[in-house]
Amino acid sequence: MNASSVAWFRTPAGVDSSSAFKYAELAGRLLLAGLFFLSGLSKLGSGYATAAGYMSAYGVPTTLLPLVILTELGAGAAVIVGWHTRIASFLLAGYTLLAAAIFHSKFGDQTQFTMFLEHLAIIGGFLLLIGHGAGPLSLDHRWAANRRSSL
Repeated sequence: MNASSVAWFRTPAGVDSSSAFKYAELAGRLLLAGLFFLSGLSKLGSGYATAAGYMSAYGVPTTLLPLVILTELGAGAAVIVGWHTRIASFLLAGYTLLAAAIFHSKFGDQTQFTMFLEHLAIIGGFLLLIGHGAGPLSLDHRWAANRRSSL
């Protein structure tokens, strides 16, 4: 069943639903991974000390901060452009689960509980990418098409 066959989600006459979906997939990747990429950028320069202090306050070794930045920038950029999307999404889902467990596990605090749930929702987005891939507007799709045409 595709979305255009669902009664409440009929595509208007003359509109290519596949085009709309591929741009929606791209926008979803940009919004989801952009969060991590921008977070990684914010930890560079003067933000490094702030991030290190936050990690230290929760008992996380600050020696892990370069790995955190690399994960956010590298895997975030990979998901944005759709390069090895399933692997990068898996890494970011695991990273997000660790961050939720370490920094947002005080469930008696409504704000922390809400942030924990938001992290779970982000993980859900990454699980969708793991299951479905990056979509047609991605390097993964382009390279797969090139491999098929060269066979």
